[in-house]
Amino acid sequence: MAILGACVAVIESGKILLTQREDFEVWCLPGGHVESGESAAQAAVREAFEETGLKVELTQLIGVYFRNRGDDGIHIFSFLAKPVGGVLKPQLGEVIDVRYFDPNDLPDVLFWGQRQRIQDVLDNLGGSAFRTQKIHWPFEENRTRQEIYDLRDQSGLSRYDFYVQHFGQAGAEQSQSEIGPVE
Repeated sequence: MAILGACVAVIESGKILLTQREDFEVWCLPGGHVESGESAAQAAVREAFEETGLKVELTQLIGVYFRNRGDDGIHIFSFLAKPVGGVLKPQLGEVIDVRYFDPNDLPDVLFWGQRQRIQDVLDNLGGSAFRTQKIHWPFEENRTRQEIYDLRDQSGLSRYDFYVQHFGQAGAEQSQSEIGPVE
């Protein structure tokens, strides 16, 4: 059964807001899982506030992205938003840094699929993106997130080196559009 997630691209003064994840120390758009009884849009607003301290207003659906995870997969709804309140503050225990980046000067170390989602925002696709993001899931299908974190902590590697060892070099992701001509 596929899991649902949501992320949000917050743009202010031409810059895009990214969070640095605590688990692998890679950068990504604010986002997370859709909770029971919650819409993807509600999850995007909630996750943006939890992870960044900012209240946001969604302005547009950018697209839906599918990423396989063993037998399961995750559909991620990506939204464009503008800040409407709050103060930048990383979420303790999940986010170690949060800041705005010029789109031409993004960090090299981005979480899987983020570069494509950011590019789709910058290309102003406006709801027309539906992409399958191809990733080799390096763990047994039934392994929990906590079990993966335990492996990470026991590996003797830095969090980022563990990420690269299991998921590949940042920026190596591949995606295929599922709307319009097949890429």
